[in-house]
Amino acid sequence: MTETHQNAPKGCLSHLRVLDLSRVFAGPYAGQILADFGAEVIKIEHPKFGDDVRHLGIHRKDANGNDLGETSSFLAMNRGKQSVAIDLKDPKGQELVRRLAADADVVIENFKSGTLDRYGLGYADLKAVNPKIIYCSITGFGQTGPSAELPGYDPLFQALSGLMSITGVPDGAPGAGPNLVGYSVSDITAGLYATIAILAAATHRDNGGSGQHIDLALLDSQVAALSHIATNFLVSGKTPVRAGSASQITCPWQAFPCADRDLMIAVGNDRQFKKLCDVLGLPEVGADPRFATNRDRMANKPALLPQLEAAFAQRTAAEWEALLTPADVPCSPINTIPQMLEDPQIRHRGMVVDLPHERTGTVSLIANPIRFSETPARYDRAPPRLGADTVGVLQRHLGLSAEEVEALKASGTIRD
Repeated sequence: MTETHQNAPKGCLSHLRVLDLSRVFAGPYAGQILADFGAEVIKIEHPKFGDDVRHLGIHRKDANGNDLGETSSFLAMNRGKQSVAIDLKDPKGQELVRRLAADADVVIENFKSGTLDRYGLGYADLKAVNPKIIYCSITGFGQTGPSAELPGYDPLFQALSGLMSITGVPDGAPGAGPNLVGYSVSDITAGLYATIAILAAATHRDNGGSGQHIDLALLDSQVAALSHIATNFLVSGKTPVRAGSASQITCPWQAFPCADRDLMIAVGNDRQFKKLCDVLGLPEVGADPRFATNRDRMANKPALLPQLEAAFAQRTAAEWEALLTPADVPCSPINTIPQMLEDPQIRHRGMVVDLPHERTGTVSLIANPIRFSETPARYDRAPPRLGADTVGVLQRHLGLSAEEVEALKASGTIRD
């Protein structure tokens, strides 16, 4: 586990202030990435309930088994942020957010299209008080189109985008059928696209351009992420199908059952295929003209794969990995999450970070994968308690007096 970067240089986005009005996964994930890179991210939450995912996921407990009121889902998306609890349905709360937006660089929101317009917090409203604002709206289907008003969740976008049609056991095999990808891939993909869009818009603005509205849809993001698989159809007219662990375009590129567990093989060229065959004790297969090129191997899978499967079954996955890796044949056992976290490369790369936590000393989270040489990601602030920073932010950024803060608390507009 890596050390936190409390004494690290300022992040490369330390000049940006972000209002994160989003909830659940996609928007908060984008906000967390910006916070990792040094942006000041102020998370606006409902005073009573907070972000929806404060109540969804695995509940974290202390050493005595006491529930800490934190969920895995919230922890995964909200480090580095300040939590400000404001009721957006309250006109006084709306005015507070407009004042915060007047001095912000970015707003991230994922309300249903038109909701924030009714609160006086839509793009046009905030642009009026801050023409340089970058306003990123993340919705299921986008701001326009026949489905724009529909609610949307990750499984729907995995289904609608065609992702599920290419994920799962092939037809005719035991357990055949479409499967969900094992995490909220549409949300995470949209969060990454949102981050890219915000940084591109900020670069445009800071080079003499204007602020702007970003209309980002989870469905669009998941369709774009299909990339080469969707392009396979555009090029060939042939519908991609489920292939289990196998590649749609390369062979052998799949998991093979060994004596104890599966081993993933990723042969990327003809040279690697011949080396694979040599290690497996099948030099005649490597020399067979039916398997000379990747196109040949794809065309003759029914003749090739049973021979490879029979060989792999003779040893354990670890034994084959020990033989194939020195031969430069890419392979890997299929790790569980605990096995992944113990992998020497994962540990060396510091992909788990320990952040200071007020009640348990530290909390362990998955790190940002980007390594800057001069401005490393900052891990000095755990995901916040609901409303933990309300008073500080309102006094520091808006100059509210203690009396004004107390009046807002008494009216239920804010919570600390």
